[in-house]
Amino acid sequence: MAISFNNALGIHQYTVGVRERNAEVISSNIAQANTPGYKAKGMDFDKALQAATSGASFGLNRTNDRHIAATTTVTGETMYRLPTQPDTGDGNTVDVDLERNLFMQNQIRHQASLDFLGSKFKNLTKAIKGE
Repeated sequence: MAISFNNALGIHQYTVGVRERNAEVISSNIAQANTPGYKAKGMDFDKALQAATSGASFGLNRTNDRHIAATTTVTGETMYRLPTQPDTGDGNTVDVDLERNLFMQNQIRHQASLDFLGSKFKNLTKAIKGE
C-alpha cells in the first residue's frame, strides 16, 4: 500500500515554505528601515498558501537533457503594506517595531509547522517499522 504524503503530512508541508518566504519579505523590510523612499512590503499568507496547495507551479530551465525535469511551487506575491505611522519626511514606510513583531510571530508559527511535520515523520517511521 502506497503512502500518500498529502494525506499524511497535511497542510504543514506547504506552510513551511510559505512561512520561509514571508520571513524573507519581513527581514528585507527590516534591512531597508533606513533607506529613504523604501516602501514596506507584505505577503497575504492565505493567498500564498492557497497558491501553494493548489499545485500552481512553473517549470525550471534545464541546461542539459540529462538533468531531471523539475517544477517549483508559487509562494505568493508581495504587495506594498499600508503605512501604520506618519511619514518621517524621507518616504520610508517601514515600522521597525511592527516588522519585528511580525517576524517573531511568523517564526513561532514556522517552528510549530516544523514540529508538526517532525511528529508526522516520526509516526510514519514507526508505522513503516511496525512499532
